[in-house]
Amino acid sequence: MTRVGFYPGTFDPIHNGHLDIMGRAAKLVDRLVIGVAINAGKGPLFSLEERVAIVEQAVAPLRAKTEIVVQPYEGLTMHFARELGASVIVRGLRAVADFEFEFQMTAMNQQLDREIETVFFMADPRHLAIASKLVKEIAQLGGEIDKFVSPAVKDRLLEKVGRA
Repeated sequence: MTRVGFYPGTFDPIHNGHLDIMGRAAKLVDRLVIGVAINAGKGPLFSLEERVAIVEQAVAPLRAKTEIVVQPYEGLTMHFARELGASVIVRGLRAVADFEFEFQMTAMNQQLDREIETVFFMADPRHLAIASKLVKEIAQLGGEIDKFVSPAVKDRLLEKVGRA
């Protein structure tokens, strides 16, 4: 039986913290689906197509560990996880604020489908402060983002904010 994990997110843009969680999750499942949420309500900087392409490029090195699929999705995470046949939803935790939100989300998700477990990975201390929103802001204001994203993501982000 293939164990499918699902890691949902907006990934606007994907950063080193995301990649760390993905790499660790890839050790636990046979197939990891990275769900790029359409979520227009968040007002992403990158289009859905751009985010999918960026994530595809970023996860290429992880494909040696397990099967990785990058797929856009819309709607309830639990519905999509069920469609995928996922037994596990992967989430990362950075701080207490993350925990409070994720705790509530997990409780609701369990009410929607008790067969799908949520697995939390604590952020590597090197990545505790990284958030896509902050990376975008630093890039827009002329700061260095090398520590937070891959070179390919850096190039795309700097181009997007007019610093290329």
